[in-house]
Amino acid sequence: MKRGLIVIGGPTAAGKTALAIALGKKLGSPILGADSRQIYRELDIGTAKPTLEERAQVPHHLVDCWDPRENLTLAVYQSQAQALIKKIHRQPDTDIAVPLVVGGTGLYIKSIVRGMKIPQVPPQGELRSQLKSIDQHERYQWLRQVDAPASEKIHPNDSTRTLRALEVFYATGFPLSSLQGEEPPNYPILTIGVDCLNDPVGKKGADHPGDRLTGRIKKRTAAMINQGLAEEVQGLRDRYGANLPLLKTLGYDETGKYLDGHLTLEQAEAQIVRHTRQFAKRQRTWFRGDSSIKWVDSDDPHQWDTVWGWVKSFLQMIPEDASAN
Repeated sequence: MKRGLIVIGGPTAAGKTALAIALGKKLGSPILGADSRQIYRELDIGTAKPTLEERAQVPHHLVDCWDPRENLTLAVYQSQAQALIKKIHRQPDTDIAVPLVVGGTGLYIKSIVRGMKIPQVPPQGELRSQLKSIDQHERYQWLRQVDAPASEKIHPNDSTRTLRALEVFYATGFPLSSLQGEEPPNYPILTIGVDCLNDPVGKKGADHPGDRLTGRIKKRTAAMINQGLAEEVQGLRDRYGANLPLLKTLGYDETGKYLDGHLTLEQAEAQIVRHTRQFAKRQRTWFRGDSSIKWVDSDDPHQWDTVWGWVKSFLQMIPEDASAN
């Protein structure tokens, strides 16, 4: 049996889902989602979650499976993904056991391919409330005292990471830096990136007429609105309340402001496009920092031939007796 892993990542709206489904059908491989919002149930339209028809073509895991009221930590995601990969690698009735990890959440992907050692410390509500009552400058100075190595990797103005590092220290008694590290898996991994390559960049984040990814984002945002994004947000509000944290995320927050009368629908749509484009830019920065990724253009008419050539070479390199992790 050949055992390995194929990752398909890249910015939002670049075309990862279509490529993943085509590859999953060709290989008979299941898809493991790597999207921090698609994993939640009932958030369908606003997250561009694969449709039921798409999921019927290839088995999907870690998609549409978590209660939106619960906070899924990175550690829990990693644990579930690693367990699924191990289970797939141990299947006795196939010659190729190569699941696909697909999504745009870079930290989810990194937790798998790099084997990040993540402290198993859930959010500490009372502790966080106490820490949040303290000025960020003072919190950061505390962090420098109790975990200097961690503070060197955190910007002094990064309150989220500062809080997390202090939370881990006070919950476990150990510095976050001493609990971190990496233990890469022992199976081979092929990482493919999908993006609109060579897009020109507008000044100060403005749209550029040749920016193809922006065009894709605009088209997808319009489709979300036509499919009933406002109705989806209203339904979530009715069930869970307007303060549900996930309703403060991209697409849902702007739509909520429309429902509250603070924006017109056209203004909400424009804000979603702009914020999605900003998010995609951050995703690009993250993924482009990984030199191991093989990039393919979203609109390349020969995309499939290129990707399939990489996959065939990858499969040929996997020894027949490769052991499961």
